Formats: sequence, C-alpha cells, structure tokens
Amino acid sequence: MGLFDFIKEAGSKIFGTDEDAEPRPQTTAYSPEEIQKINDRRRAMALARTIETLDFEIEDLGIRVDDDLATVSGKVLDQATKERIVLALGNTAGIARVDDRIEVETAEPEAQFHTVEAGDTLSAIAQKYYGNSMKYPVIFEANKPMLSDPDKIYPGQVLRIPLLE
Repeated sequence: MGLFDFIKEAGSKIFGTDEDAEPRPQTTAYSPEEIQKINDRRRAMALARTIETLDFEIEDLGIRVDDDLATVSGKVLDQATKERIVLALGNTAGIARVDDRIEVETAEPEAQFHTVEAGDTLSAIAQKYYGNSMKYPVIFEANKPMLSDPDKIYPGQVLRIPLLE
C-alpha cells in the first residue's frame, strides 16, 4: 500500500498533551533531539497499545514513530485488517502519515478511502461511492472498531470504503 497522508490535528488523542505530563526532576540534561526520540518511542508504544486494544490480529507488530510519521510492519491474514490498522494509526491526532509495511497473507483488492468533510454522513458517503445511501452499514462495518456509532464521524477522519461484493 505504501505511504498514506492524514490530517495531523484530527483523530483520537491517545498521546496526551504537554499539560498532562507530570513535572519530573531533571537529573540528566537531554538534547532536544534526545527528547524527541524518547517522545517518539512513547508515542509508538501508545499506538501499539491502541492496535492491541482494538483486537486486530497481526503477527510481529512493529511501530516506529518519527515526528508525525508512523511506520507499521507485521503480517496479517487479509487486506481489510491491514487497511483498518493503517486507518487506526492515521486517525490518531499527531500522526500525519503512515508508512504501511504490513504483509498480507491472502491478496485481495484494496478498498477506497474517503476523508470526511464537514456535513458528511455515512449515508451521503454511501450514496457517493455506491449510488445507494442505504448501503451506509457497509461503510460502518468496514470501519469497526474505530467507529462505535454510525452518527459519530468527524471532519478529517479517513474512512475505509470497501468494494461491494
């Protein structure tokens, strides 16, 4: 699949903010580069926990973060799982790009992706891609568990639009 772009400020906020961090006594002076590397490792661990929490089946999950780029690797059974993992990472605030290096055991066609705009609904998106607004449950199911309610989508979020069978 390659490199995917997302809106850095949109998405779930799993990293916290500088205000959330507890002040720690400084025992060693770290350079800004060292601090960035430490923060990137923490963010990679938070992303890995998110993928584990969402119960995606992936072997040898590897996530590396470099500023706003998340690189993910591992092996999954199907294309849908691969795409859901990429979207779960990219739909996280602070991540602007995902470098997908996940291997798929069973080759399948790739889904389309749609970036939600203000005023979008799953019904309107289904109408656009399928010509039938009543097909919105297909999009909802394709984006679980990242979506918990078909009425709760937000601008900037990227959704997986699978091919109809």
